[in-house]
Amino acid sequence: MTCPDVNAPPTPVLADAYRDGMRLLPAGVCLITSQHAGEWGGMIATAVTSVSAEPPTLLVCVNRSASLFAMIQASGSFCVNVLATAALPLVEQFSSSARRAERFQTGTWSTLPSGAPACGEALVAFDCRVAKVVDWHSHGIFLGEVGAVLQPAGSTEGAPLLYMDRRFHHLRELLVVE
Repeated sequence: MTCPDVNAPPTPVLADAYRDGMRLLPAGVCLITSQHAGEWGGMIATAVTSVSAEPPTLLVCVNRSASLFAMIQASGSFCVNVLATAALPLVEQFSSSARRAERFQTGTWSTLPSGAPACGEALVAFDCRVAKVVDWHSHGIFLGEVGAVLQPAGSTEGAPLLYMDRRFHHLRELLVVE
């Protein structure tokens, strides 16, 4: 039996099947922010996950072509803002490069110890220092050690914003399984 060439690009059929399959995996919507040389940047991401609690570490995937990629590399820090459904207007602003100038004009913002901006409308914000970057094809995988966790008062009242099947959703009720 021969092993497949792991360096070969995926076939278009496999890539399309992968995208179609992944659209059925719900993901939390996060606003990733950073700053460098006095400039703030941000982007919407669903490729965010917990890596470990010891040390507290998050993983964020950023396309190398995104302006935020170079900013995170240069600053060595980023913030993961977990968004609630009420933050949908921010998602629209940060998802459009044409609206880049408007991005930090809406909402409440503070500066974290790392220098990254935190969104006051987030359910929770994680201030991260880059511990490692893994290059993977078109993306960089940033492993960030969490240095601070900010949870605004009343943030637990909001419903987390989810993305699935190319649309935004929120949790209406929680299913409790015992």
